[in-house]
Amino acid sequence: MPIIRPRRNRKNSAIRNLVQETQISTADLIYPQFVIEGQDKREVIASMPGIYRLSIDKLLKEVEELCTLNIPAIALFPAICPTNKCSHAQEALNPDGLIPRSVRAIKQSFPHLCVIADVALDPYTSHGHDGIISAAGEVLNDATTEILAKMALVLAEAGSDFVAPSDMMDGNVAAVRRALDLEGFDHVGILAYSVKYASCLYSPFRDAVGSHLAMGDKKSYQMDPANQREALREALLDQEQGADIIMVKPALAFLDVICKIREQTSLPISAYQVSGEYAMIMAAVQNGWLDESKAFLESLLCIKRAGADMIFTYAAKKIALLFKNGALDLQSQKEIYPPNSDSLHRATKPPIHKSASV
Repeated sequence: MPIIRPRRNRKNSAIRNLVQETQISTADLIYPQFVIEGQDKREVIASMPGIYRLSIDKLLKEVEELCTLNIPAIALFPAICPTNKCSHAQEALNPDGLIPRSVRAIKQSFPHLCVIADVALDPYTSHGHDGIISAAGEVLNDATTEILAKMALVLAEAGSDFVAPSDMMDGNVAAVRRALDLEGFDHVGILAYSVKYASCLYSPFRDAVGSHLAMGDKKSYQMDPANQREALREALLDQEQGADIIMVKPALAFLDVICKIREQTSLPISAYQVSGEYAMIMAAVQNGWLDESKAFLESLLCIKRAGADMIFTYAAKKIALLFKNGALDLQSQKEIYPPNSDSLHRATKPPIHKSASV
């Protein structure tokens, strides 16, 4: 007979709540938003069910709702008109461009919302890469970081709380920090995409912003998914260069990396539950194979448990609505339903293997 019985701490919900190690709240969530030109526009993104491209006026209405849901931060990404794209991403430096105007509008109406502005050239380049391309087809590191620093200044001047270099160029954080400080924006933070893997899971995002590669791939600057030690090196380099928050992207397939970095730094860690991760869950939900609320909550809890302090997720609004509607208890994460009941979003189709025990 066993003397040590861990099941004693799992025998009822009251005890499970007492010993629960990880909780999710809306305060942990950052909601990515896609912005387009025009008025009264709300475009469906086919590969990301429930996510839309919004014109600035529609974005402001969305932000108003997010504030009522206590979502503390949004991250902005532009869907740039192809006619405004060029090989050197000049539109990224336009102070009256789509994202600077969006930031100003949000900050005017919702000054307490944290606004994170992406610093990357791929939405603005005609070739879809995150940097300037040489005649030989090479992504030029230092020429790119010069433009990124200028872009960060434009976004800081518009009122961004954080600028977020997501390009994976060497020295990008140092270049951005130096430029911000020299121009008096020492109060603007840097959320660095320190560990960004060359993942297939970004495809829906590229659909959303309309950025597709005209040649090659991004493996010369984004990281090899096989590497963990390299991730530690990248994260610590960004810490030395002045990052205020570091990121691991994607999140769920790289929980080991989040955990390792958590052991090596005291900086806040963000993790990005990327578009492909969101799309996979939503595809299973739409086919009746997964429960939407349970699947997203479990995945976010796992990311938080691994060591993330905050999570970029397209499910932020869904989770916040569950809290608001009383479907989740904020402290215990316990679903407020009788035993054996379905959750808020019930699967509409039976599982493939009804008799299978999972």
